[in-house]
Formats: sequence, structure tokens, C-alpha cells
Amino acid sequence: MDNRLILTDENGQETEMEIVLTFDDEEHGRKYVLVKYPSKDEDDVFAFAYDDEGNLEPVEDPEEFEMCQEVLGAFEEENNG
Repeated sequence: MDNRLILTDENGQETEMEIVLTFDDEEHGRKYVLVKYPSKDEDDVFAFAYDDEGNLEPVEDPEEFEMCQEVLGAFEEENNG
């Protein structure tokens, strides 16, 4: 499985990111991908919503971002024992 994603900003600058987790939120009908820089020194996780065409939109709503953090926390807890 390829767990890399290339993000391109508005200036055409490409950044390779590592996919941490993808999940669907059926309550809001949205799909999410959580990514981080592949470097081991950086643990910041970024949340994006995406559509069926693969278009990404940064999660900027505080409540929506908090929900993504909760899903990530549960995922990490489950996978780290």
C-alpha cells in the first residue's frame, strides 16, 4: 500500500506527506485523510476532507478538527496497545 500523498500548494510547490489515517464521517457525509511530514522529527498531523475525485480541502472548522483529533487518538490507542 502506498501511504504517500503529494500536496501541491497555490504556488505549485509540491510537498510529500505520509498518510496516517483515512476515515469516513457518516454523520456529516465527509471523508477525511490525516497526513504528516515523513520526517521522524515532525509529529504535527494535518487534516483534510476529500471528495470522490480526490480534491482536498483543509479542515479549518475547530469542531471538525477536534473530531479528527479524537479519531486519530482512538486509532493510535488501538494500534499502540
